Amino acid sequence: QVQLVESGGGLVQAGGSLRLSCVASGRTFNAMGWFRQAPGKEREFVASVSWSGGSRLYADSVKGRFTASRDNAKNTVYLQMNSLKPEDTAVYYCAAGSTWTKPSADEYDYWGQGTQVTVSS
Repeated sequence: QVQLVESGGGLVQAGGSLRLSCVASGRTFNAMGWFRQAPGKEREFVASVSWSGGSRLYADSVKGRFTASRDNAKNTVYLQMNSLKPEDTAVYYCAAGSTWTKPSADEYDYWGQGTQVTVSS
């Protein structure tokens, strides 16, 4: 049974940093992604990383501030978030699938329960 469990969310001031983690159990996935959903908005793509960790895709809104990585020995994917802004406030979801190159939720088959990130101004 596949399970994704996120952790690392919290409250941080603007300009601060957080690191999200997502542990996957049940199998290994070629693509791991991060999405977020703010109140009243649709879920949006944040970042994805290939199986090797050598290839990544980012949303324009987070480029240069967020870094996605993975440790396959630990079945864990990370999202390092720096220079956080109030508009980054959302529930962040980890997702697993087969295609990391397309920034669409449709490409992902499994989802975590989400972790809240709140950035105060």
